[in-house]
Amino acid sequence: MNVDLLKRLCEIPGVPGREERVREMIEKEIDGLFDEIEVDPLGTLICRRKATKKTRGRKKAGSVLIAAHMDEIGFYIRHVDENGFLWVNAAGGFDPRNLFSRRVMVCTDSGDFVGVMNPGGKPIHISSAAERSKVPEVSEFFIDLGMPAAKVQKTVKIGDYVVMHEPFLDQPESVVSKALDNRFACWTAIEAVRKLDRAKGAAGNHALDIVVAFTVQEEVGLRGAIVAANRVGADYGIGLDVTLACDTPGVPTTERVTKQGDGAAVMVQDSSMIADHRLVDEFCAVGRKHRIPHQRCILGRGGQDGAAIQRAGQGARCVAITSGTRYIHTVTESMNKRDAQAAVDLLAAWLHQAK
Repeated sequence: MNVDLLKRLCEIPGVPGREERVREMIEKEIDGLFDEIEVDPLGTLICRRKATKKTRGRKKAGSVLIAAHMDEIGFYIRHVDENGFLWVNAAGGFDPRNLFSRRVMVCTDSGDFVGVMNPGGKPIHISSAAERSKVPEVSEFFIDLGMPAAKVQKTVKIGDYVVMHEPFLDQPESVVSKALDNRFACWTAIEAVRKLDRAKGAAGNHALDIVVAFTVQEEVGLRGAIVAANRVGADYGIGLDVTLACDTPGVPTTERVTKQGDGAAVMVQDSSMIADHRLVDEFCAVGRKHRIPHQRCILGRGGQDGAAIQRAGQGARCVAITSGTRYIHTVTESMNKRDAQAAVDLLAAWLHQAK
């Protein structure tokens, strides 16, 4: 598993609407893998790799659009007060319980600054039991950069963006980081195409035109994928994303969605899309044939970019390939390494045999 690439992807800041740093890194990383590359008006990076073999009975190659969103959940600065404290507006879904006493990075034209985030209110020493039991809203949290108010006011403006700031952790069986949702998908797309590209002879051939869209603004409504899907008009669509792995204490086994260590997760249904059952079966058959660990899953709440591809233009047959992730939308998103690699292997194997 290429942990170094995943680490570098996760560490780059890029909230919905400000994915440019992620895009720039990906453009450098994919050099030579695609025949055509363009950036659409919203900022999605669309990469095309032409089919390398013909399908009998078809004059023109079919196409598959693989969507991997670049954005991570974060914040925008909405107010800088007279004391130099920064107040934020969320860009994506946060559980406020996970925001207490967090280090954050404020990204400005003058550079990136690390600060701390806390909710307004009294410390535990002087607060009542009722005050301590209240869970604040995201709008009640502020950022302290630890610098003079005048300097903050000169440096930070409304519209600057904020990401969580925690180091990437490489454990024996897992990786832990902020932004695995969804730099994992960017990593998977790159590694799967690279695997085809590096394969010798016929082993790297593919009959479909492969289009990878590294999309923007998924966390606020699949916005980049909607535009890209209509622009590309593919026959097949694959959404790459994380999904829940609730195989942890306090969650019934009936609600765990996936189990870490059981392989890549082929999404049958989520709240945004019902996958094409033939594609689900195809991916599972490919997994069995090549002994790639995989599991089926259904997510009751949550969606991914594949839904936008499914409904674009005249429609497309779609599925989502995911990896079960613990503690999603926190700074400690945790993914099993074997599951992550299985997603790469499964996608590459399907691309090789698809017609």
